[in-house]
Amino acid sequence: MKKKANKVYSFNWEGVNSRREKVKGVMDAEDINFVRAKLREQGINPKRVRKKSSLSFSFGDKINARDITLFSRQLATMIKAGVPVVQAFSITIEGQTKASMRNLLIDLRDQISAGTPVAQALRRHPKVFDELFCSLVEAGENSGTLETMLERVAIYKERMETLKNKIKKALYYPVFVLLIGMGVSALLLIKVVPEFEKMFAGFGAELPAFTQLVVNMSRFMQEWWYLVLGAMVAAVYIILMMKKRSPAFELRLSHLGLRLPVIGQLLHKSAVARFARTLSTSFAAGVTLVDSLESAGKASGSLVYNRHVQQVREDVSTGQQLNFAMRNGRLFPTMVNQMVAIGEESGALDTMLAKVADFYEEEVEAMVDNMTSLLEPMVIVVLGVIVGSLVIAMYLPIFQMGDIL
Repeated sequence: MKKKANKVYSFNWEGVNSRREKVKGVMDAEDINFVRAKLREQGINPKRVRKKSSLSFSFGDKINARDITLFSRQLATMIKAGVPVVQAFSITIEGQTKASMRNLLIDLRDQISAGTPVAQALRRHPKVFDELFCSLVEAGENSGTLETMLERVAIYKERMETLKNKIKKALYYPVFVLLIGMGVSALLLIKVVPEFEKMFAGFGAELPAFTQLVVNMSRFMQEWWYLVLGAMVAAVYIILMMKKRSPAFELRLSHLGLRLPVIGQLLHKSAVARFARTLSTSFAAGVTLVDSLESAGKASGSLVYNRHVQQVREDVSTGQQLNFAMRNGRLFPTMVNQMVAIGEESGALDTMLAKVADFYEEEVEAMVDNMTSLLEPMVIVVLGVIVGSLVIAMYLPIFQMGDIL
């Protein structure tokens, strides 16, 4: 029976070395006395030793994909250099500045030093390490190629994050433009139009229909702006809650997104790229095709594609070939199905899927660049139309007075 590992804490220390220079650092230990003893062994007279607060784990330093990618690369490099796994974790911990990541690595190191396999230790943190990550690490442990698998995971995550950032850039830009347009309109209606309305009151003439419409909108916004803002916030909140609690509603939103002009094509190509990249990476690592499909469906980023891929997984598990199962829902492009068929026939499925992923990642990048270049002039046009319309509405009565005079 293995002895249970004692809990390890992080301590900030300050002291004076043999040259009477002030030094400081961080050390992991079971108690403060061990830190003091260890420092004295190194010729450092400890002046102040204090346990780090664990509150930082919860605030402002959430672990992200970049942290996991960097950790994977560092661990792969050290294992490849012959450093034992537990020592590699300790070295990685020493270089961590983010408290949440540091605490996570300390927990992993303690489990591994107690005899727990790396993949099993990772699976105890499902919010940080997904099933694909754990499966690849497990395959690496079983085959003795852990460093290769960790490096492959790092490359995979870098590519996936790059693709996600491109999609976010394409989707956030129109939303940002819309919000700016709404903000400018609200500012003009609430602050600028009322000043013109006061001036029009002295004209003693009926206002043009367009000007009267803008004035009525201004009055409504001045009186009920908080209701408009509240309705918008409530609508967003309701949609998010329904998406979270209703799978059927989330599926409808996913279908709607794929049917949108331009944006829909971008989401389609992104889902195919992420599916192909994940399936290629996991299958090449020795993960079974059925398990690889489960991870690939979740990684596609689309509920519609995930539902279809899970059906494909069920068909493959009953003995159907992958390319025939993928054709059933008519969701994947013909080229993808043909490449998968060639890969299955030649025994190079992972290579063909990698080529598919490369192609669609390039397509996504080209679409994002084109959308960005088209949206920039559209921003100017949209804002110009909004501001220009309000300005014209305010000056129409002045133009009419000039004609009368």
